[in-house]
Amino acid sequence: MTTEDANEKRGFKVQDHRRFSESGEARDDRPDPHDAAPAQPSGDQTREPAQAPAPDLEINFSTFVISLSTQALAHLGEIPDPIHNTVAKDLAAAREMIDILGMLREKTKGNLDRSEQALLDNILYDLRMRFVQSTQMRR
Repeated sequence: MTTEDANEKRGFKVQDHRRFSESGEARDDRPDPHDAAPAQPSGDQTREPAQAPAPDLEINFSTFVISLSTQALAHLGEIPDPIHNTVAKDLAAAREMIDILGMLREKTKGNLDRSEQALLDNILYDLRMRFVQSTQMRR
């Protein structure tokens, strides 16, 4: 029995699912992940059910900024935490997220289109005002 035959009997196969090749070019030969058969549930049904996978959304600068602002809103207690579905304030974490967005604004200055710049400016203004209101309520 050869080593290759032994590996086949173990049922272990590695497939490259990366979107880009080593040279950085997009791959067209990737298998569609939606064609794969769903995993069979194990016999252990006592565990909490897993969350449904998030839909494949386009990740671009705007969606990245919105995701950071959503985290800041959750830390400000403005929206429920998406994982635990609870509302809790963590002003230090909110300030950190706002500072990250501010740093992003400075580092991308001159490299964004008008809509991206306006989105970032508006989100930063809104979050900073909400942060100030949250800190004034604590006093």
